[in-house]
Amino acid sequence: MNRTFPILLLLLGAVTAQAQTAPFDMSGERPKGEAPTVPQIIIPQTAAPQTESPKTVAPPATAPQAVAPQVAPPLVMTPPATTPQTPAPQAVPPVAPAQTTPQATSKTKQAIAGNDVSAFRRYVVPFAKLRLEGEADRKSWSIYLTPEQAAAPAKLTFAYQNAVVVAPEASQITVLVNDRAVHQQQIGSSDNESDISFDIPRGLLQPGANLLTFEATQRHRVDCDIASTYELWSDIDPARTYLSFAGRDAEKLSTTDAIRAIGVDGIGKTQFNLVVPALAQPETTKPILHLAQGLALLSGMPNQAFSFDTDALPAPGPGKMTVVVGTPTELQPIFAVPAAAQSGALATFATDPRSGQQLLLISGPSWQAIASAVDMVVSPTERAPGTRRDLLVTQRWSAPDAPLIYSGTSLSFEQLGVKTTEFSGRRFHTSFNVAIPSDFYANAYGEATILLDAAYATDVRPGSHIDVYVNGSIATTKPITATGGGIFRQLPIRITMRHFKPGLNTITLEAMLLADEDTACAPAATSSMTPRFALFDTSQFTVPDFARIAQRPNLAALTGTGYPYSRETEPAALFIDRPDADTLSATATLLGQMALTAGHPIPFEPTASPNTVGTRSALFIGSVSQLPSTILAQMNISAASQVAWRPPAPGQGNIPEASVTIADWRTRINGGILQGQMQNFQQWMHRNFDITLSSLRFIPSSEQMFTPSNANSFLIAQEANPTNDATWTVVTAPSAGDLRAGAEAMSAQHAWSQIGGRITVYSGKTGKIDTVPVSRFSFVVSQPWSLTNYRLIAANWLSSNILSYALLFVIGSFLLGVSTASVLSKIGRRE
Repeated sequence: MNRTFPILLLLLGAVTAQAQTAPFDMSGERPKGEAPTVPQIIIPQTAAPQTESPKTVAPPATAPQAVAPQVAPPLVMTPPATTPQTPAPQAVPPVAPAQTTPQATSKTKQAIAGNDVSAFRRYVVPFAKLRLEGEADRKSWSIYLTPEQAAAPAKLTFAYQNAVVVAPEASQITVLVNDRAVHQQQIGSSDNESDISFDIPRGLLQPGANLLTFEATQRHRVDCDIASTYELWSDIDPARTYLSFAGRDAEKLSTTDAIRAIGVDGIGKTQFNLVVPALAQPETTKPILHLAQGLALLSGMPNQAFSFDTDALPAPGPGKMTVVVGTPTELQPIFAVPAAAQSGALATFATDPRSGQQLLLISGPSWQAIASAVDMVVSPTERAPGTRRDLLVTQRWSAPDAPLIYSGTSLSFEQLGVKTTEFSGRRFHTSFNVAIPSDFYANAYGEATILLDAAYATDVRPGSHIDVYVNGSIATTKPITATGGGIFRQLPIRITMRHFKPGLNTITLEAMLLADEDTACAPAATSSMTPRFALFDTSQFTVPDFARIAQRPNLAALTGTGYPYSRETEPAALFIDRPDADTLSATATLLGQMALTAGHPIPFEPTASPNTVGTRSALFIGSVSQLPSTILAQMNISAASQVAWRPPAPGQGNIPEASVTIADWRTRINGGILQGQMQNFQQWMHRNFDITLSSLRFIPSSEQMFTPSNANSFLIAQEANPTNDATWTVVTAPSAGDLRAGAEAMSAQHAWSQIGGRITVYSGKTGKIDTVPVSRFSFVVSQPWSLTNYRLIAANWLSSNILSYALLFVIGSFLLGVSTASVLSKIGRRE
């Protein structure tokens, strides 16, 4: 015993001395999710689900060589390491801790978005904001990949944040690629954004279009009522959602596939930067605008913009493509053109030796040759104006493409992209798209019908209902009145067609489901998975025959299908007040969006003077002070706008305007109280019976002169030409800078669909869009003569002009009475 005790003391002293030589470590006290302070420490359990694959890690000693100027696009990053199984500890890139961290802070956002040097990156979200809301939501769109990108190893990264009321144990997000689930996890990132990264299975991606889908199933933590479902959301950050491809081949630009695969930047925009040294020459306008339309059609992206420069190559970036156009002599100070351009038309992808960026080069010995090169690029998108198309292409932002409905049609939900679904929540919603032709004329009497195949559970009680929305406006409601559950077989839900418009239309079906257990709201009720509602893809959307005749003016038809310019057999006139960079950028952006909705490039013939337009349809683009006053008068726009329309400069306050209104003067004159009562009565009639003074008319009233407010910064208007046999459209703004900014804002997908009426104005300061409805229009025959079609046209016109219908009814009744009396007077006995 005496010998053992000194030995134990000696061993204890040795262990204590050794422990004091090691540094003090609190790694065990580190909060969950915080990156380790020593980069050599790797925790496989944390890094495995979300960290970058080891094969994308490269030693830092080789990184500077990988970004040498000779690499074509600067987006190509470090190639994969040759020994992915055993990466050196120092090879972990600076952003690796942020990627392995489930709760990434906002301070690491820039590092994640821009400092990952392991792969070529493609942003994939075509929106500025992507939100999955409600208890069940789904967003699908396609991304176009080149053969090199489809063959390369790929990884998908996305960042999301959800509402704090979302219950993680009962909520999940699912990512599908080409209808195959590639990732699924619980939703649990309410404090800040989380970055998720995973590999795409090899062979799943394909050259061309690939369908990408985000689905969310969300449940509330504590509440069980329908109102609480509007508090559920998960936001996907477009700036941190991207595909990354290993290897250098994925970034190569070689064929027109590269134009189709241009993609978007971190806020969902697509930018074509055209460098044209001879921009001011008149002969260049037509080919470069034709090229802009072709590029817009090839890319098919929803938020495109064009910019022009004359003397320098713009900086490259995601969702951007530089296009250099000119003869070798014109391009010599900017770019070294291959010798082949000296002898013939040339359209190819090339690499700038000075900046290393890849670009589309279009050149030739003359501008006639350049026009031929443009035709080579645009030719895949060409289509005869009279060719009928069956689809409106929307898959780049909303898949599938919308079918075009020309007459009586019945489409199943399966054809419309709506799948059979079981739902266990309280508010179910789903949407689908259809397209209507430009000569649609059934907004006053027609009815579409949803033949619903659905079922609801026994615990769904009366008071529940099914709502249908068209383009965001409530169209109809179908109550659920029976108890004990039920099955709907082809249940008709009628939708008035007044909510439809030419072009794309979105129909949303919502089911509001009430149950007794929601009133009690037991602790487990919010996460119950027992189905309450089922929607079957055998449901049908039916549209009857409707009137087909075009109207002039009709801006909704212009933005919906490019009408009337998309149907012109001869090129329409295009007047641009001055061919500067801002004005041409605005023109190219607008024409590109028009071509996208029309489905083909629209031919325009630039004209130097409005006097040479003649009787053709025409498009006038320029600042308001440069447009002829006769053009503005024809558009019913006040001539004083050329001087008075001046939005305040930055830093300058709004000039106070007179506060006196018509209502003030109404109270000063006799009958002011009576007129106020009449206005209240009119509002009551409109609110309860949908009857307005405009509908109580014999014929439409004349248009009133319009004066844009100084709060507006952009205007688009349409009217008939002076001889009433063609359509004129004016796009104007107070200055060329406002014109370009307004064209880019209004060409965005969410704003383009809001253009309508005869005049639409936009405020760059507030983002507000206002429309002036059409009071009087003229018909333009668009279909062969048909008694059925003219009967439908008459029915819609009389439904819009109630007094004319009443007068014709009285006249018809009178004539029937007279003819009946005449017949009866000649038969029977007179005594």
